[in-house]
Amino acid sequence: MDTLADTLQRLREAFGSGRTRPAEFRASQLKGLSRFLKDNKQLLQEALAQDLHKPSFEAEVSELSIAQSEIDLALRSLRAWMKDQPVSRNLATQLDSAFIRKEPYGMVLVISPWNYPLNLTLVPLVGALAAGNCVVLKPSEFSRSTEKVLAEVLPRYLDQDCFAVVRGGPEETGQLLERKFDYIFFTGSPRVGRLVMMAAAKHLTPVTLELGGKNPCYVDEDCDPQTVANRVAFFRFFNAGQTCVAPDYVLCSPATQERLLPALQSAISRFYGEDPRGSASLGRICSLKHFQRLQGLLGCGRVAIGGQSDERDLYIAPTVLVDVRETEPVMQEEIFGPILPIVTVGSLEEALAFIRRREKPLALYAFSNRSQVVRQVLAQTSSGGFCGNDGFMHLTLASLPFGGVGASGMGRYHGRFSFDTFSHHRACLLRRPGLEKVYSLRYPPYSPRNLQLLLLATQDRGCCTLL
Repeated sequence: MDTLADTLQRLREAFGSGRTRPAEFRASQLKGLSRFLKDNKQLLQEALAQDLHKPSFEAEVSELSIAQSEIDLALRSLRAWMKDQPVSRNLATQLDSAFIRKEPYGMVLVISPWNYPLNLTLVPLVGALAAGNCVVLKPSEFSRSTEKVLAEVLPRYLDQDCFAVVRGGPEETGQLLERKFDYIFFTGSPRVGRLVMMAAAKHLTPVTLELGGKNPCYVDEDCDPQTVANRVAFFRFFNAGQTCVAPDYVLCSPATQERLLPALQSAISRFYGEDPRGSASLGRICSLKHFQRLQGLLGCGRVAIGGQSDERDLYIAPTVLVDVRETEPVMQEEIFGPILPIVTVGSLEEALAFIRRREKPLALYAFSNRSQVVRQVLAQTSSGGFCGNDGFMHLTLASLPFGGVGASGMGRYHGRFSFDTFSHHRACLLRRPGLEKVYSLRYPPYSPRNLQLLLLATQDRGCCTLL
């Protein structure tokens, strides 16, 4: 068996040979990834069910189809994405060729989480392969069944001189981070994200950090409470609440809370039945460690809906908490489970102040029949993504970048943004060898006349470049 050093050396040599750069090679790897998904669809669905009790509906919608769509888009667009991008020129460079060339970084590391172990592994992998990189994949050890498939089956579909999977826990991840990579793409918690960034800093390695945070959901008084409840409940309890962009808490007036609670109860009963534990549409918590953490959060505020749990089954009922104080643990950490606190505020201005004094979230939601209210929330807050009058539907658009801001992350991906993330944008200017008499005006001895000519020649929309 190859040691880690041997594996990384193999990938380095493959990249150095130029094998990954041609469009034909990149397309062949993407096609292999597509075959992997199609050939092993049932195996992957079974693995997701074993890891998270994930319903086949959720597996298809949020894992398999998204990954396949990203592959299809990359295959359709690959040559266009790879083309040199011409840029505007000033008078001094009118006879030259100026362009941006998208070059692969080299050997990149993708560290993925357990909550969407297929989507959050393969979507960045699509971008890395399309950009022409060699890739080391580190899937989460918590989603063991999916990790096994990714480690044992996926490599058969890709060039193993250019791709490798490393299994293990924190120790193995730490060993990987000690090595020099040309780019690191990490999805996970802010705590581990800081460790990744510290490790990357030792080698001056650029990073994308897809983290998380507490995503606010403002509900205006002018709304249909049942419509809002349907949408909030669906996106909060999807994947048993283990979604980094799920609505993490609701902000609304006391009067709106009174209207929203029975509507949430109605939505939960219709979605999951009177006893949600028996529902085939509700997932389970990934591990005992996470279950025990969530069980501790059930003691915050007062349980208005749900609250039941079973450690043997890693089951926590869809739960709504009220009378929650801002200082309680459920409002201090990302919940990442089927628990929805409601915090009451006196006005929209108070809700906006509440949001702004906390870390910038990965996503932010606002519900109102009045478009000006939604636009006010959008204008007076900052977040990685925003959706008005729904949950995380913005993630279904590959034309929109996905990423955080501040404590919720840095960098972006999905669609072309993934390709650009894993590409170095090289500034290129190709100049003819002649015309030395024209260019000699920049040489010493300097004169006021030559200075004026040079400044005029290098003006480009107010930007001056050095010849």
